[in-house]
Amino acid sequence: MRAGEPDTVLADLSAPLTRRTCLTHVEHLPSRPGRTASWPGWADDRLVEHLRERGIDRPWIHQAQAAELAHDGRHVVLSTATASGKSLAYLMPALSVIGERSLDPTARRATVLYLAPTKALAADQLTNISALAEGAGIHDARVAAYDGDTPTEQRRWIRRHGSFVLTNPDMLHYGILPGHEQWASFFRALRYVVIDECHTYRGVFGSHVALVLRRLRRIAAHYRAEPTFVLASATSANPEVSASRLVGAEVEAVTEDGSPRSGLTFALWEPGTKARIDGRPGGSAVRAERLDPVSVDAGAPAAPRDPADLLDAAAGDAHPDGRDGASTEPLRRSATSEAAALLADLVERDVQTLVFARSRRGAELVASGARRLLTEGADADRRGGASRRAELAEAAQRIAAYRGGYLAEERRRLEDSLRSGELRALASTNALELGIDIAGLEAVLIAGWPGTRASLWQQAGRAGRRHGERDAGALAMFVAREDPLDTYVVHHPESVFGAPVEASVFDPENPYVMTPHLCAAAAELPLRDGDQEMFGPTADELLTTLVARGVLRRRPTGWYWTLPQIAHDLTDLRGSGGEPVRIIDGATGALLGTVDAASAHTQVHDGAVYIHQGTSFVVDHLDVERAVAFVHREDPLHSTHPESASTIRIRQTDSSTDWAGGVRLCFGTVDVTEQVTGYQVRDVFTQAVLGHHPLDLPPRTLTTKAVWFEIPAALAEGAGIADEELPGALHAAEHAAISMLPLLATCDRWDIGGVSTALHEDTGVPTIFVYDGAAGGAGFAERGAARAASWVRATADMIAECGCADGCPACVVSPKCGNGNEPLSKAGAAALLEVLRPADA
Repeated sequence: MRAGEPDTVLADLSAPLTRRTCLTHVEHLPSRPGRTASWPGWADDRLVEHLRERGIDRPWIHQAQAAELAHDGRHVVLSTATASGKSLAYLMPALSVIGERSLDPTARRATVLYLAPTKALAADQLTNISALAEGAGIHDARVAAYDGDTPTEQRRWIRRHGSFVLTNPDMLHYGILPGHEQWASFFRALRYVVIDECHTYRGVFGSHVALVLRRLRRIAAHYRAEPTFVLASATSANPEVSASRLVGAEVEAVTEDGSPRSGLTFALWEPGTKARIDGRPGGSAVRAERLDPVSVDAGAPAAPRDPADLLDAAAGDAHPDGRDGASTEPLRRSATSEAAALLADLVERDVQTLVFARSRRGAELVASGARRLLTEGADADRRGGASRRAELAEAAQRIAAYRGGYLAEERRRLEDSLRSGELRALASTNALELGIDIAGLEAVLIAGWPGTRASLWQQAGRAGRRHGERDAGALAMFVAREDPLDTYVVHHPESVFGAPVEASVFDPENPYVMTPHLCAAAAELPLRDGDQEMFGPTADELLTTLVARGVLRRRPTGWYWTLPQIAHDLTDLRGSGGEPVRIIDGATGALLGTVDAASAHTQVHDGAVYIHQGTSFVVDHLDVERAVAFVHREDPLHSTHPESASTIRIRQTDSSTDWAGGVRLCFGTVDVTEQVTGYQVRDVFTQAVLGHHPLDLPPRTLTTKAVWFEIPAALAEGAGIADEELPGALHAAEHAAISMLPLLATCDRWDIGGVSTALHEDTGVPTIFVYDGAAGGAGFAERGAARAASWVRATADMIAECGCADGCPACVVSPKCGNGNEPLSKAGAAALLEVLRPADA
């Protein structure tokens, strides 16, 4: 788009009557010119010359500053915006040091280890780095990816000859560090460790990765190497603090972004209410009804309807409350359907667009919905004859979905097609949020709050100019779901614009996480006196405990692993919950894709409708034991919706304390169980429930640690909380407590969960639970119990100080609530927390 054109496009999008009130705020972020620096004198001349031939005459100031620090042997984190060229900052010193040997035969060999959070990002970087090294003639840079997809015969060659090896934390943990003897020559020459997208390492996963990196430093030191760590991060708060905690050594930050930025028009968009079947807009005074494909007035032609309404019906979107057409309250169009309709309009205008959806199903529905609108000409303005329909049908074929679970070659093909312009739109999960080279798109739609401001800006940053292109305007739109958090954001732009982004929060000293890594470290090399300093002050006590349990043996020369099993199998870095489920076409035997074990019961149960690139399949059988789902091709006229039941049961109470006013504070072990019990079949047009089908799937149980408050019902009544308000008060207090625990327990909000109930079967009274999201516990609930007074006090103060009337994301509305943030009572939560507040507060 040309400068100023985003405003024109936005005006066109909001022009229809049904969209007049959707645009709630527009923020104009001005363009800025780039600021450059000189090439470092130590940079390989071949590399500099090749970059100049590619149009990069000089590096941006942040690239040069970070490269200088790395070259000087100082750990550095570069935290700048999406598409600011962070990779060149580490490639300059990395490729230059590798290339020294071809210029000077006496120079010693140098190697580089690159870590990405995903195999997809590593594969993308493999292509870019290989092309750069080859173009510069740095033939000593033998670039290779070493991950779970690497064939056995290639692995042997990479271990012996690779000089720039790309991998991920999982392979480093399971495949490289345990067999470090086979990597001896690589580790002896290790000069740089590159950690890309380091802001993704947060929570329990971040704690695990931090300990893997400490083990890496220990192995490198064993081979007398002291590599310099170079970290690349999206914009985040205090990046040097997070990076230092991740690496376990002091890291300097470079945050001044010298790259040019296109002007960005950032719009906040709230979908309108669904139109009545007679075509009138569904405002607050108009009854909102489920769409029927036939007009109620059989003698009159159907009036034009909003395309998003048609998609709501076809996609099977339901109100989060489960309300049906009998409700007199207007229903808002879903973010998924709205994004599909907006995407169709943008592609019709030949605006290359990327859509971020919150789920895999959402990405598929956005892509298929936009294609349907273009090919069928659902909007009245698109009925311009056969030639026009052919043009739109061709445009529809240039829209695709992209998500985890696709095969690697399919993802690469989609990425290449988007870069070349062959594809005009992709609807994706956050799989494309990371640094895969697809910057330069003209528009980005974000369908639903992505969880953090950092993610919002990372996704929006995909829109804008590529390096070397003319200054072009770009458009980003946040499309709200019908959720209190999203609603708050679109009506309070100050919560996004000008607000600081979040820091990455994790705790590598968490004893629950550290214990298996100490075992893995001892299995790699016996732990020696002094190694504890690398792991932190809790390591001494944990080593003593492991010796007492017979897991490690203490000898004068150190601590030794004693058990026959593989120590590295004691921990799962990502807590993925088991082997991914393969999706197989039963007719051909072809592998269509995969779905993670935790989602398989809801997405590929027997009878489920599964969508892959807009093509529908029906699941014949989910074989849980073999982790495979067999499907067949079918276009059913129904959608499927899983039904599940979840419970939390107390297995053991480890501690119990009398709290304020008869409340009991408890800590112990709980079982959080969720079981998919069946599914509904609904008509794709009317959403009428056609039937219920039971399923015999095993429950999935997380045994973990929790802290809970048992609150006598009389106490809540005495605080003025009516019986009908109590569930909302408990729910809101639970959300607020979860949001405040990271301040005390050094965890991430996504590492913990909560349940609140007005009558729990084990306690017999209203109860609020907050539990660790990791099997066996991760120490967060335990810290909450230990610091409960400070926790409750901070939670009560936070709600009291929030200026909103009925609750907002700053107090009781949660971005991760499974119940759509309903019911919630901010006033009830405030009264309840005053009851829980310690007497001395």
